Amino acid sequence: MPQSPLQLSKLASRTKDQPISLFMKMAIETPGLISLAAGLVDEPSLPVAEIRETFDGLFANPPAARAALQYGTTEGYLPLRQKLLERYAAEDGLSPDSLPFSVDDVLITNGSQQLLYIVSEALLDPGDIVITEAPSYFVFHSVLTSHGAEVLGVPMDDHGMRTDLLETMLLRLEQTGKLDRVKLLYTVDYFQNPSGLSLAPERRRHLLELARRFSKKHRILILEDAAYRDLRYDGADVRSIKCLDTTNSSVVYTSTFSKPCSPGVRVGFGILPHDLMIPAHRIKGNHDFGSANLNQHLAYQMLQSGRYDSHLKDLRAAYVAKRDAMLESLQAAFREWPGVKWAKPAGGMYCWLRFPADVQTGPDSPLMKEALREGVLYVPGQFCHVADMTGKLATNEIRLCFGVATVDQIREGVRRLAKAAKRLTSLQGPVEDREAVVA
Repeated sequence: MPQSPLQLSKLASRTKDQPISLFMKMAIETPGLISLAAGLVDEPSLPVAEIRETFDGLFANPPAARAALQYGTTEGYLPLRQKLLERYAAEDGLSPDSLPFSVDDVLITNGSQQLLYIVSEALLDPGDIVITEAPSYFVFHSVLTSHGAEVLGVPMDDHGMRTDLLETMLLRLEQTGKLDRVKLLYTVDYFQNPSGLSLAPERRRHLLELARRFSKKHRILILEDAAYRDLRYDGADVRSIKCLDTTNSSVVYTSTFSKPCSPGVRVGFGILPHDLMIPAHRIKGNHDFGSANLNQHLAYQMLQSGRYDSHLKDLRAAYVAKRDAMLESLQAAFREWPGVKWAKPAGGMYCWLRFPADVQTGPDSPLMKEALREGVLYVPGQFCHVADMTGKLATNEIRLCFGVATVDQIREGVRRLAKAAKRLTSLQGPVEDREAVVA
């Protein structure tokens, strides 16, 4: 007797494969392929010795080890939450006592990705609108699509999201009767994935002002994704948008140990407005009753012992060398090619390239085929965009990651990319300016 078809939920039907999955598979399974695509971390610098020492210390104390091996709480290990709150305050030059929120507003998650999902689940219904930077973190786009949200993109320049254009978009949405559908403004405001750029201080203030001004019938929240904040290589730290939210009512702040420490540890956290913390806590309880308790004890001990900061210092040095190798290689390979632009990221793991408009970079483009033939892989920039208000999608950009490749692989990968591009088109000529790559 034939089986009846499986009746999936509408959410399951809206959930599609992540576009990066195929590229990760190719990177792993193709011999000799240099991947400048997937955002994997630098493997030699993973803190093996530091984590071993931390585990040894933890398990040398049987009562502490048993507590770490037991179930934890849904909101997370209290000493870790307190430590993260203190660390956040110090980064913004504040004291924990001066903050408009407390440890009760800190939620530990399974990486920051789970926090993004929980916030989406708590806030969004099908048809709601989320506004992001353009380009933006495309994995989150897939989460939003699963929830039935409409994603709108605001262009960036080398100072981050153009908040003047965001204001124009919000005014247009209000005039067309769609403002009531806007629930969330999303920004990766430190060394953005994919562009490597950061949101300027004056735009952080403007973004918060816009969220509050257009919260007319309901509150519009800002989701501040600070996953790369600890990976700063140049300049002084910039205060978070969250610290400007003196009533703890408009900003969700999230970060993670995955990039600056170890993705295998998989600990993230969020600092939430209190009235969002309540439903988020309930939803997380439905997910898992709490993230892995052992990982949380490990993260706390890494912070408490100073091993995390010691590792971070070494990791930054490794990434600076890789970033500089990529920038030097791009300059050598493309310096005679007008219209090929990039900017110097002051942190993070990514470099964003824009080719002339007639050079297509998509997954089925001639450039991708030539690049694969040469043995190098990149992320097509169109994955990081949503169609604009006219239905157009940027198709001449790429994301390069200097996280997992070695310095020699980075240099060779860029050489191969340039060779592939040169076979397709004539781009030679003097170049005067490499700025405003995403403008």
